[in-house]
Amino acid sequence: MGLGSFALVLVALIVFVDNGLPFPFLPGDSLVFAGAIIAAAIGVHWGVVAGVAGVAAIVGGEVGFALGRRYGRRLFRPDARVLKQRHLVETERFFARWGSSAIVLARFVPIVRTYVAPAAGMSAMSRGAFTRWNIISGVMWAGVLGLAGFLLGSIPWVATNIEWIMLGIVVITIAPVAVMAVVGSRARSHPSGS
Repeated sequence: MGLGSFALVLVALIVFVDNGLPFPFLPGDSLVFAGAIIAAAIGVHWGVVAGVAGVAAIVGGEVGFALGRRYGRRLFRPDARVLKQRHLVETERFFARWGSSAIVLARFVPIVRTYVAPAAGMSAMSRGAFTRWNIISGVMWAGVLGLAGFLLGSIPWVATNIEWIMLGIVVITIAPVAVMAVVGSRARSHPSGS
C-alpha cells in the first residue's frame, strides 16, 4: 500500500469515528484540512481526500444514528445519576425544533459532532430526515475543509508550517469546549451562595 492509499485509509477511519461514535477528541477537521494541503505531495488529488472524508463522515453519522436508535434509550432511566430520562425528553424536543440545523451546525463543532448522530437516533427524528441532513452536512463539511486546505496549501508559508497550522486548528476548535468544561467544573465546586 502506497503512502497516498495509507493516508486515505487513515483519514477515512478517523473521520468515521469522529462523526458518529462516542469517542471525542479525534482531529477530524485538522486531518481533512492537512490532508488536502499535502495531497499533491503524496500523489492524491485534494478532491479525493475531501470525497473520502465526506463518505466516511456520512457513514459514521449513519452508524451513530443506528446505535442511538437501537441502544440509546436503554441507557436512560428516571433514577440515573447522569443519563436521566428527562435528558432524553429534552433531546427529542431539541431535534423536533432544530433538527436539520442541529445536524448541519454540529458537523463543524468538534466533540458535538461526535454525539449528535447518536442523540438524533435516540430522539424522535425520522431516519429519512436524519439521512438527508447527514449527507448534506457531510458533503459540506468535507468540501469546505478540503477546498480550504487546497487553497491555503498553495501558499508556500502554509505548506512549510503545516504542523503548526494543524496544532492551531486543534487548539482553536477544542478551546471553547475546554473553557466551558472548566467554567462548569468551577461552578459545581463553588455553588452560588457558598
